Amino acid sequence: MIYIKNATINTVTNGVVEADILIDGTKISEISNEIIAPLDAQMIDAKGKLVFPGFIDAHTHLGLFEDGMGVEGADGNEQTDPITPNLNVIDGINPMDGCLKEAYEGGITAACVAPGSANVMGGMCAAIKTYGKRIDKMIIKNPVAAKVAFGENPKSCYGGDDKTPQTRMAIAALLRENLRKAADYYQDMYEYEHDEEHDTDKPEYDVKLEALIPLMKKEIPLKAHAHRADDIFTAIRIAKEFNLDITLDHCTEGHLIVDELVEENFPVIVGPSLSDRSKIELRNLSFETPGLLANAGLQVCLMTDHPVIPLHYLPICAGLAIKNGMDRKKALEAVTINPAKVLGISDRVGSIEVGKDADIVIWSDDPFTIGAQVECTIIDGKIVYTKEKM
Repeated sequence: MIYIKNATINTVTNGVVEADILIDGTKISEISNEIIAPLDAQMIDAKGKLVFPGFIDAHTHLGLFEDGMGVEGADGNEQTDPITPNLNVIDGINPMDGCLKEAYEGGITAACVAPGSANVMGGMCAAIKTYGKRIDKMIIKNPVAAKVAFGENPKSCYGGDDKTPQTRMAIAALLRENLRKAADYYQDMYEYEHDEEHDTDKPEYDVKLEALIPLMKKEIPLKAHAHRADDIFTAIRIAKEFNLDITLDHCTEGHLIVDELVEENFPVIVGPSLSDRSKIELRNLSFETPGLLANAGLQVCLMTDHPVIPLHYLPICAGLAIKNGMDRKKALEAVTINPAKVLGISDRVGSIEVGKDADIVIWSDDPFTIGAQVECTIIDGKIVYTKEKM
């Protein structure tokens, strides 16, 4: 057991409270001013410190593009086929990549890892803890989304080789074609499985279409890489055609179409904003975007797109969003409970509540200020990092 006393706790969902926390195994077992801790509990005095849930990044490529490596450590894009929904990131993540250690030492305890955006359909995304040595034991939920990409990335990856897609029209056409196949496959499989007369033939197994069944069941959303306004609208159009859930990732020009996004009311995952305008799609890049969208009532998450922005800079991204007009509470939600909800893991992470995973970070100061330091990181009830002389 771990007993955190004298804590100023930002629970996220239930405000700020002055209380103690008892951790039993991997879970938060009690939050109270009247905790009687067992004598053998490990005690942490958090007096003068600030306690937050571990932060969550809703869109990264953590462990897929390894730090300081070239092609040997690049496992995020299978650039041989624009349609690869059957790929799963857990088969490419290297938990030994040093950036995971930097992440939890920086207060980031969970992340959604997605394939890259070279392909129109890139594969399945997973939510993982940032601490561990075996990916199978780090998974929170897999899959959490099906990655799709619009715009410059698929065009530049395939158009230069005289392969499809060379245009935005071809990207949309390929996506529609394969979503229709998946919808038909799912319907045929459903009819086969529910045929009480047993006179329906089982559909021939298709590994790509099989991977998309959770999407067709609306168990997971499309995770749509879309920077430009027209690509955002294409993503929405196709999701609505097939009655699919969707998250709008990057959403770089979202501030230009706030009214339209409010009308659709899909979650938006904004970023990476702490970067240069490396391509034409990013010409309207602004840290004002998350605040404008959140203030309009949309569910906003912040993301680093690691390794585009190193994952441990997520709190700095939140701080810069606040500096550019984002409400501080909404910024906190954008790196905690909102990504947890969007990824379908809010029953376990995203806030400090009894029964949730004990993913807790003790900060020296407001984590969104440049001088704040992580004093202690706890993941699944285990102290994985402490600052010297805490």
